[in-house]
Amino acid sequence: MKEKESIDLAEVRKNKPPTVYVVQEIAGTREGRPKFNIMGAAQYGNLKFLLDERSQIIFSPGPLIFKLRSALRDFKSTDYLLLTGDPAIIGVTCSIVSEYTNGKFNLLKWDKQEKRYYPIEINLYETGATNDDRL
Repeated sequence: MKEKESIDLAEVRKNKPPTVYVVQEIAGTREGRPKFNIMGAAQYGNLKFLLDERSQIIFSPGPLIFKLRSALRDFKSTDYLLLTGDPAIIGVTCSIVSEYTNGKFNLLKWDKQEKRYYPIEINLYETGATNDDRL
């Protein structure tokens, strides 16, 4: 009889491709005609949509924050945020991710001229000092 091999969960997670967390579905998605195409972001990882296009944060933000916290609980430093939708929801999403990652996370920025996404590394606690400043 063959001995069962144990699976190292940390190793499985380490080899998992990054995830691109899309804050909200693109307007028009429900009708089958999204306003713009975000498939170029898929080159950075598997797309995961956090909220549908109709989500709003108006009177009671609690349930929406709870939903975002739950959806982002597995966010890793190698993952990306694609900031789409309501600016208030984008702000809350960045705050939650920052809390989970100690202020270090990645964004994807669309370049209209080049027509492609560029990754941006965010470090909220970076001092801004350069090597020249330390001399």
